[in-house]
Amino acid sequence: MGLIARARKEWFIIGIVLVITCAKLAPSVGVKGGPLRPEITITYVAVSVIFFNSGLSLKTEELASALMHVKLHFFVQTFTLVFFPIAVWLLLKVLVLTAINEWLLRGLQTVACMPPPVSSAVILTKAVGGNEAAAIFNSAFGSFLGIVFTPLLLLVFLGSSSSVPFTSIFSQLFMTVVVPLIVGQVCRRFLREFLDRRKPPFGTVSSVVLLMIIYTTFCDTFSNTNIELDHLSLLIVVFIIFSIQLSFMALIFFLSTRKSSGFTAADSVAIMFCATHKSLTLGIPMLKIVFEGYEHLSLISVPLLIYHPAQILLGSILLPSIKTWMSGRQKTLIPV
Repeated sequence: MGLIARARKEWFIIGIVLVITCAKLAPSVGVKGGPLRPEITITYVAVSVIFFNSGLSLKTEELASALMHVKLHFFVQTFTLVFFPIAVWLLLKVLVLTAINEWLLRGLQTVACMPPPVSSAVILTKAVGGNEAAAIFNSAFGSFLGIVFTPLLLLVFLGSSSSVPFTSIFSQLFMTVVVPLIVGQVCRRFLREFLDRRKPPFGTVSSVVLLMIIYTTFCDTFSNTNIELDHLSLLIVVFIIFSIQLSFMALIFFLSTRKSSGFTAADSVAIMFCATHKSLTLGIPMLKIVFEGYEHLSLISVPLLIYHPAQILLGSILLPSIKTWMSGRQKTLIPV
């Protein structure tokens, strides 16, 4: 693959690096009260655009075939929104005794509280021939659950470090997340044929808006001279993130492939990706709302920014091995 083709494929990761660099060079542009007016354009407009776009692009009719697989859905959502946050919370009880930056550790907890993504888990499941319908359903259903449960989990495990009252947080979530999502779904009912025919770049639109949110978040950080981040803490957190992902994928693989589980090989693949992947598209806007005005917001966001490319990289590396395993399982099921 050529350099240009590779850059096009990884443009979002490159974009994250560029916007953080721009925020470092000119933080005054994206701070509160600056030319971009992020307290309005980002907090309300950009977040609303992301969730309206999600509602418009979500093909709810494709989820019907996967709806009745209750055991699989329960496994994925329980692991994602219950086991994952508690396990990381227990791990942090040990890590807090080390010299790792405390705000990066809190960022690890925010990662654990996030719902599954709508894109990467589905793409990887489809690539190996897994249960795509189940992946679509759990990614979409998990995103809907995340609107309610993620802010609650953040407040339970981290406390509201923001000056925004609890009621204000949820009223803002309702207006900038739930309402645009519903409006997007309603619009889709009338524009379904047009959208299916033209196939607008929904993912690209959300990614571009997300880059704007990341930019303004880091503008706040770099404009605050009191915040320092040591590189050793960052490297350790990267190692921890990869270790968490590999450990949880191995655990899910072990649990879902046992004969007593009742899951097929295709189900196991969908469960493994959906239950271990975390949504950056939902996560960053929610952190922006829950911890609005908090000086350490960008440091808390760093683990989630690392987790997103890490889950795609790990998934891509494991694809050949999972494909080989899937082929082997399917051959054993073919009667001689």
